[in-house]
Amino acid sequence: MVFSSNPLSLSVPEAAFESWLRDSGYIEVLDQRTSDLHRLSTTAATADTSSSSSAGNPDSISSTATATGVFVSLFSSIVTFLSLFTINPFSKLSSDDFSGKTPSWTTAFLGSFNSYSFPSSSSQARLRAHENVKRYARNYASLFILFFACTLYQMPMTLFGLVSCLALWDVFKFCSEKWRLDRYPLTRLCLVRVSQCVGAIILMGSNVQMALFCALSISYAAMILHAAFRKLTPAKQQPRGR
Repeated sequence: MVFSSNPLSLSVPEAAFESWLRDSGYIEVLDQRTSDLHRLSTTAATADTSSSSSAGNPDSISSTATATGVFVSLFSSIVTFLSLFTINPFSKLSSDDFSGKTPSWTTAFLGSFNSYSFPSSSSQARLRAHENVKRYARNYASLFILFFACTLYQMPMTLFGLVSCLALWDVFKFCSEKWRLDRYPLTRLCLVRVSQCVGAIILMGSNVQMALFCALSISYAAMILHAAFRKLTPAKQQPRGR
């Protein structure tokens, strides 16, 4: 991306520049800029540590500074990783995100090895999660269906209970149309309530809620990890699959 020359560009505050990038749709530039700033700050801190160690006792100061730097970096990474599970990735999701075409699973969704990096801060992880969930909403929905199908395959009684519940409602619909229960609304309402109770008993007895919970947990963990570690790419240049 190339910016045209602007004599006032040096006087733009950093917060205003980031806001302009966000509002203009250049989220990937903001993501790359955050990573570059973190890398530069880390390099500068390492250089300061090296210069201070050369001024005093090289061995003791260098080992202490190295241990401190490793501890701070490790603690920062742990805090950033734990912050992933405090993010609400659906806050900016809308129904329009499910109406488009599904992004390609290979080039767009998975990408290459260089398409992933550890977020430098919780704010960058939140930025990536919100944007990637919007971009790959249809992919994540497909993954949930896949995980739910695999869970049902591992729990045959749950699959039988789910199919039985669906068959029960089909039988009720068929009988309602054949006997014209719409002419007897009170009777039809009573039968609906009875069918709902029977269906709830079948679902709870076959542990459908457990299968649904397992599928939701696995798909949510996969979604939040992929969304936070996946680098942002220009939305216009993303290839689209069918």
